Amino acid sequence: MKKTGFIFIVLLLFRLANAQEKQWNLDDCIQYAVEHNPLREKQEAQNKIYKQDQREAIGRFLPSLNANTSVYANFGRNIDQTTNGYVSTNTFYNSYYISSSVNLFDGFSRIYQAKLAKVNRLMGEDRLRDTKNNLALQTMELYFNVLYYKGTVDIAAKQLEESEADSKRTQRMEELGLKSIPDLAEIKAKEAQDRYALTQQRNLLNTELIKLKTKMNFPVSDEFTIADYDTIVLANKTNDNADSIYQNAMTTLPQLRASEKTVKAAEMQYKVDRGRMYPSLSFGADLNTVFARFMDNSPYIPFGQQLNNSRGIAVGFTLSVPVFNGFSASAEMKRSKQRYIMAQCDNEDLSRQVYSDIEQALADVNGFADEYHSAQKQTESMLSAHQANQRKYNEGLIDAFELSNSSIRLLNARVEELHANLQYQLKYELLKYYKGETSWIYN
Repeated sequence: MKKTGFIFIVLLLFRLANAQEKQWNLDDCIQYAVEHNPLREKQEAQNKIYKQDQREAIGRFLPSLNANTSVYANFGRNIDQTTNGYVSTNTFYNSYYISSSVNLFDGFSRIYQAKLAKVNRLMGEDRLRDTKNNLALQTMELYFNVLYYKGTVDIAAKQLEESEADSKRTQRMEELGLKSIPDLAEIKAKEAQDRYALTQQRNLLNTELIKLKTKMNFPVSDEFTIADYDTIVLANKTNDNADSIYQNAMTTLPQLRASEKTVKAAEMQYKVDRGRMYPSLSFGADLNTVFARFMDNSPYIPFGQQLNNSRGIAVGFTLSVPVFNGFSASAEMKRSKQRYIMAQCDNEDLSRQVYSDIEQALADVNGFADEYHSAQKQTESMLSAHQANQRKYNEGLIDAFELSNSSIRLLNARVEELHANLQYQLKYELLKYYKGETSWIYN
């Protein structure tokens, strides 16, 4: 028993250690955000409603069938159901009624209602995919923000480490009379500035981590560590064409497909309302019978025989012609037509916006590719210059102020290279999304 308990504790500690060591990559964050976001659950619930709407629309083509029965007693003067004469005896009645009707013509409203329900169901599926994609894109942007500040924290930490080494070295050189007190003061001030910068970047990193956790619906108080960013990136320009990407996006992006179905749904609703302006024709049939007996224990016709004798059947057609209803039907039809026009305008506006976004993504990818390569060369040049200035400072050829300026320039160059690196990766992921090539796209 003790051995079993020990093994259980060891396994539990092992699982806790693995959970703490988990490194969250981009796909992990996106998957968690999609699975735990209430917007996805809300859209899934709406899609279930659309399915029931479609089922109901199909059911309208089937005949309706209703059955009812009633039991009641009549006290005093009433009509005898068997003779149709008046009697003064208390009577017991039991009636049965079955009716059925089917709509033969209603201006094709039922047909368009069924098409509308189907379009809404398909639109709901695309809305769900679009909701997931939006969550993924928002999570991706926050993820890269965290990567950026994680990188600036690393750069600031290295900068502080270098400043601490310069401070110790200058302190020793000042004691030996090789450096002046102003030089030591400048180096100490630079060390304090770098320590403050590191604290500031850590605070910014924590802020972005909270934003990412919130978007993912991840417990804010739990430990959360993301994987390191890829510093080795082949930032190449792309030869992709905006027109070809847009043509592919029209069939792959749920956002565009859902917008097109919204237009189709508005058109179907307009046709439904227009159909209600036409006459409607329906066919109906009903069957009724009754059982009755006096409540004075007198003889009566048996139950089955009475039901058969009293049975009545009726069939008929009903024609309904809308003549005047206070302009409500015509007004609703005209409103539906304007909503249809508005949906078309919204779809055209969205199409132009998506095309513009694709062009912007292409420009960003190519622009940040150039910027990243330039930033790399700038960092290499700044590093060489700073190393040379470090040697000059040790030899007494420059003062601490010039060394500090050299260090700040190198810091800025590294931050700019990091920014260009991550922005290129972010924009390239966005371009892959429009091309339908990302691993997390929901289409």
